[in-house]
Amino acid sequence: MTKTIITLLAFIFLTKITSAQLTAKSACGLFTIDVLNGTLNNIKPNVNEQEFREQLPCYTISQQTDSTCGRALFYKDRDVIVYLQRKYIEVGPAFKGKLSIPLMGALRDGLFKWLGNPKIKDTDWDAFQTQYGTLVLHYEKGKVRVIQFSTQTTEQLSLCQ
Repeated sequence: MTKTIITLLAFIFLTKITSAQLTAKSACGLFTIDVLNGTLNNIKPNVNEQEFREQLPCYTISQQTDSTCGRALFYKDRDVIVYLQRKYIEVGPAFKGKLSIPLMGALRDGLFKWLGNPKIKDTDWDAFQTQYGTLVLHYEKGKVRVIQFSTQTTEQLSLCQ
């Protein structure tokens, strides 16, 4: 009887060990973009590199993009790029996170209710002047495909292509 109980307990213990998995939690948690305040997890695009590294340490690559665009932090698994010298954040179509306004995939014609009229309008993008700086939306087939936001005005902003 004792041998059976010990064997049963050993079996249960071993099955618990073999089913255990190591999963690392993201150091950053869920990415939240506040479109109207121009923040990524409450961080403005104009903070320095050290602050980004401390507050969002889960970047996949930190590198010099080229001589004109400067350093950038890439969060490839979330489709976010922070251009540090240019002081803007780019959110791609595969963004994994939360948007305060559901802009990604939204129809270009339906944006007025949230953003008003764009300050600059082009065939494939619109630039909106905001309280914090500039919001640029890029379109594909009439729907928002890329979001860029900066603390700089439309006159100061210089985007990387």
